[in-house]
Order: sequence, then C-alpha cells, then structure tokens
Amino acid sequence: MLTESHEALAREVLIHGPIGRSALGPRLGLSPASLTRLAKPLIERGLFIELSEEATGSVGRPIRPLDINPDLGYFIGLKITGDSVFAVLTDTRARIVDERERPLESTDPSATIDLVADVIRDIAQSAPAPLAGVGVSLGGAVDDEGRVLRAPFLGWSNVDLAGPLSEKSGVDVTVENDVVALVEAERWFGAGRGRSGFCVITIGAGVGYGLVIGGESVHTREAGVGLGGHVPLDPTGPLCPEGHRGCSSALLTSVAMRAQVQGALGLPVEYDEVLTLAAKGEPVAVAVVDAAARGLGRLISLAANLTMQPTVVLSGDGIALWDVAADKIRLAASVDRDPLAEPLEILVDDIGFGAWARGAAAVAIQASIARLTASASGAALR
Repeated sequence: MLTESHEALAREVLIHGPIGRSALGPRLGLSPASLTRLAKPLIERGLFIELSEEATGSVGRPIRPLDINPDLGYFIGLKITGDSVFAVLTDTRARIVDERERPLESTDPSATIDLVADVIRDIAQSAPAPLAGVGVSLGGAVDDEGRVLRAPFLGWSNVDLAGPLSEKSGVDVTVENDVVALVEAERWFGAGRGRSGFCVITIGAGVGYGLVIGGESVHTREAGVGLGGHVPLDPTGPLCPEGHRGCSSALLTSVAMRAQVQGALGLPVEYDEVLTLAAKGEPVAVAVVDAAARGLGRLISLAANLTMQPTVVLSGDGIALWDVAADKIRLAASVDRDPLAEPLEILVDDIGFGAWARGAAAVAIQASIARLTASASGAALR
C-alpha cells in the first residue's frame, strides 16, 4: 500500500534530486535506517537511481545521491482554450522539450477529443522515450475522475474527457482545472519550488488565483469558479462584462486591455501591441497599462495580506505586463502592505502561455509518480 512516507520521499527526490540521504533525512524527519528501508523498493522498481559515489572529505562511507530515474518516460501536457489546443512534451521534471499548437475548429466535445488525441499522437513522435502520462488542463470545474463538470469557454457541462482520451492515446490521462495545474507546476518545478507557502496570481485571458500553505496546494470545489476574476481593485475603473467597476477582470485581462485601447484608437490591436505602444509612450496605452499595473499591485498585496503568505508568484499568458510595468506594480503592491509585515517577494514565471501546458504535464507527472510509488511500496510489503 502507498504510505505518506513513500510518497513524501518520492516527491523530495523528484523536486530536489540529486540529493544525498544525509540531506533527505532532516527534510523528512526520518532516521538513516528508515530512509534506507523506504528507498530500497523505489530503487528496486526503477523509480530511483543511485548516482556515483561522492567523497565528502569526512570520515565514513562516500555518499550515493538519489535521483529520479530519467528513463521513466516523457509526459505531454495540453491546455485547451476556447479556440486552440496548446501542447508541450516534457521530461520527468516538467522541462519543456517540444511544443505544438493547433486551432480548435469546433468546441463539440467529440470533435475536441479527436483533435486532442491527434495532437498527442503528433507530439509523441518527438519523444526520445515512451510516454508515461498525459495531462490536460482547461478553465472550469473538473472532478477526480477526469470529468469536466463545467467549462464556460468551451460551453461544456458534464463531459467525460479523461476516459475517451486515455482510450485513444493508450496512456493514463489526468484532467485538471488550469489554475490548479499551474499552481502544482509552480510548487514542484517552478518559481515556488522549495517554498512552504505562496500565492499564485495568473493574468491573461482571465485572472486566476491559487494558494500553497505548508507545502501543499489548497484544493477546493471552487477552483473552477474563477474567484480571482472579480476582486474590486479600482472604484473609478472600467466596467467588466458582468457590470463590476474596476474589478480584476476589467483591469487585468488581455481582452479588457485590448478593448480599452481599441475603443480609444479606433484600431484593432493585439495584447502585445498594447504593451509595445505603452513602452513607446502612446498616451492611451500608457493609461491602460498604468491602471493594470496599479490593479495588479493591489491584487498582489491583497493576496499576501489576506493569506499571510508574503511570497507571490506571477504567471500566465499575460505576464509580459511585468516587463513594461514592473516598477509600477511593485510600488502599487507596497502601498497596501503594512511596514511591519514581512517584505513582499514577487516571483515571475515568464514562460508565458507554455506555463499552462507545463502545468498540465506537472499533474500527469504527479499522478505517474503516485502510481509508481504505490506499486513499489506495495511490492515491499508483500
């Protein structure tokens, strides 16, 4: 059976390896004998490998660091939006080695599943080792069985996604809310790696929010509701489509920023163009970007104040806002922060849109490690 100790050991080695037993023991609160006992079945089943001995200069046996076996396989992460499917191929530490993007011509569930399966087959051809798992993320509520309960961008309700995709691809498929998946990627492999607690704020087509406390992500049934999307930030700001004045969606989404600039200039502009125009000093774009910077700064301070987590990770496909307005964002964040509080630590994951797909790969990696750990620990008890 899978024990918490086996799972914790596998997670520590995956995140921090190569790592010696002397470092693992204090992290996990385990004695050398307990650590050796736990590691043995994971080594025998091929989940861990022992690297060459390293002399430390101290008396005693040389250390043999533990690491995750690089031959476990590769993973595919896919992010489904209302108009496209973006896929990445990663190794066991969610490092991106290839990527694909395909337009979504229909949001019909069957057609979408067929397209996603085709993308999986396509990108799998570039994997140097067999696939170990597939992860899929999307904006909406997902249950533990991989069924999409609600996905507004796709118009879906109660759609089984994991089952048909697993059958078509021949590998285990994990489906998760996109923000939850991205938070897991930041916790295990990204900017939040090694930190016991932090907030995650994502900006782009929407505004997302996640939380890690005590080294664990906070999971609730409301993950797919979009609770970060309508936080009031500016009582004089523009209206969002729901009629909220100056909320996070009205100020920070790429759609809202584009609409404001387009309305003023009478010209169609993309999000990147808005940022470029602001950097060049175009007055309308500057006003929109400055308002977004102030709003994001306030959202950062609110998240840190209410959760008592002074570390905030910024990510998402709209994160280029940081490149043109970092100083203004930092200043706005400091205004609502008590001078006696811990200094804010703002970390930026600048992968951009790829962060969403990497998040999907991360939950597939987590599921695969859990399966392998369960198998190894169960064998040790027989």
